[in-house]
Amino acid sequence: MRFDLDAYLGVHPQALALGAKRTELIANNLANADTPGFKARDIDFRAALAAAGDPRAALPLARTSGGHLSTDSAAGDAAVALRYRTPLAPSLDGNTVEPQLEQAAFAENAVRYQATLTFLNARFRSLMTAITGQ
Repeated sequence: MRFDLDAYLGVHPQALALGAKRTELIANNLANADTPGFKARDIDFRAALAAAGDPRAALPLARTSGGHLSTDSAAGDAAVALRYRTPLAPSLDGNTVEPQLEQAAFAENAVRYQATLTFLNARFRSLMTAITGQ
């Protein structure tokens, strides 16, 4: 009997990759909070996770020129769902980073990432129990 580990783990490995990518984006936003003209970016997590769960949901991207950016990343589907944040109170210098909102988004993302790790840990623990019989 063949065991499909991808089906057993479900969408959680893709959720980890998207969570890591979102952590990078939020940290980049926070690092550039004082940079004039910087535009805050974030991932539409629901759309990216839906695309990761259903490969037919995302349109395939093709590089038609050597100058185009590559989409070959660990969370390649996240590039499709990358969006600019709309600021609640835009600054005069054009920067759209709102540090308090970014810190809240960072904390929320960390909690979701930890929850996904906890779920995967439980799945692997139950798999090890089944393998060892203990």
